Amino acid sequence: MTVEFPPSLWAATAPERITTSALSGQAETDVAIVGGGFTGLSAAIEAARRGHSVTVLEGRAVGWGASGRNNGQVIPTLTAAEPDAWVSRFGEAGRRMVSLIGNSASILFDLVREYDMDAEAEQTGWFQPAHSPGRVKLSQKRVDAWQRFGFPAEFKDAAQTQELLGTDFWYGGMFNPTGGHINPLALARAMAKAAERLGVKIHEGSSVSAFRREGAQWRIETKDGVLKSRALILATNAYTGELAPGLAPRLARSVVPVLSWQMSTEPLGDNLRASILPGRQAISDTRGDLRFFRYDARNRLITGGAVIGSHDVANRVRRKAARNLAEAFPEMGVPEMTHVWSGYIGMNWDRFPKVHRLGPDGWAWIGCNGRGVALGTALGRELARVVTGIPENELALPVTEPKPFPIHSAVRRVAPTYLAWLRRKDLSEPKL
Repeated sequence: MTVEFPPSLWAATAPERITTSALSGQAETDVAIVGGGFTGLSAAIEAARRGHSVTVLEGRAVGWGASGRNNGQVIPTLTAAEPDAWVSRFGEAGRRMVSLIGNSASILFDLVREYDMDAEAEQTGWFQPAHSPGRVKLSQKRVDAWQRFGFPAEFKDAAQTQELLGTDFWYGGMFNPTGGHINPLALARAMAKAAERLGVKIHEGSSVSAFRREGAQWRIETKDGVLKSRALILATNAYTGELAPGLAPRLARSVVPVLSWQMSTEPLGDNLRASILPGRQAISDTRGDLRFFRYDARNRLITGGAVIGSHDVANRVRRKAARNLAEAFPEMGVPEMTHVWSGYIGMNWDRFPKVHRLGPDGWAWIGCNGRGVALGTALGRELARVVTGIPENELALPVTEPKPFPIHSAVRRVAPTYLAWLRRKDLSEPKL
């Protein structure tokens, strides 16, 4: 079967993958996974190498959703949920979650190395530069917090930041050497290849319309087939309500899918490459109206942004991101963007990713809040372990009940205007 991929730099550069056939008729498996992104594929690899039969049902194609459309930054922290807050809220389960988050980038890169995945992986570190003097103090506070939990966060002062970035546009910041970046669609396809070599069955074009518990098994239904399994992992995140609105409505309404726009410049020449971000780290700063960028394997800067309103969004966000790069790096001028694309991220109000129990041996997580690359891969492994026999109290699974947004459709319509509040907040200094 053929699935049309949304145009993007990743769709143009990732190694090709032959799409598998849809589920047809009845089948059985030990572990059923709904969703062929980073979480689902990571879970499939882990469950298979632990000796279980695994079937992945993907509604479109491997990496079609957020996993194949993001910026590709591998970040071992979250946007707002800090280490101490996890422990305060969830106790030992929160402490285990902090450990998983702090190790999440290494979990991803170790997986890439173990299976020799062709994913343009560069573990060059991730840096969060502070956009104001007050944010420098916030950066130091975050560094201190992660160091207390044993992770290699480092504080960079203004001079070190200028050396790392090739500009004096930022004031200092937090650096984590375990982060980096990948070609996300290439990684998703490479993960699928590794899973299939372990015996995992992947059925693409198999949108799940319903699932329910029947006796000692889960029954998962698609248009043309039924899959029965002992265990179920729902790994659909921001797309939970997009392909099949009735699939898991309480979960779908607990996050707001927000379009995240990405784009790429032309490949930079050698002189600019040597002066701008010479160490090739992944960069995303402290603004709410985020500025972020990193190189790909062809020396393009991969960046993005957000704008308010629905009129001519692609061109407006293209111009905005180009101006942002030119402001930070005047020597490059205003760059031309060759590829512009978008995909949903799942946002919630407190920005804590949520782990949910669906029933006996049934699990899901939702709410990446823009940090799903490393975290999704790590949590996929964790969910596979809990459904294959490792006790829940040994794993990073801070379980909560879904809390749907009231009037979800209205919240979804007004969510993009949240950017205006973030911009105002960016102009004020944080209270520490």
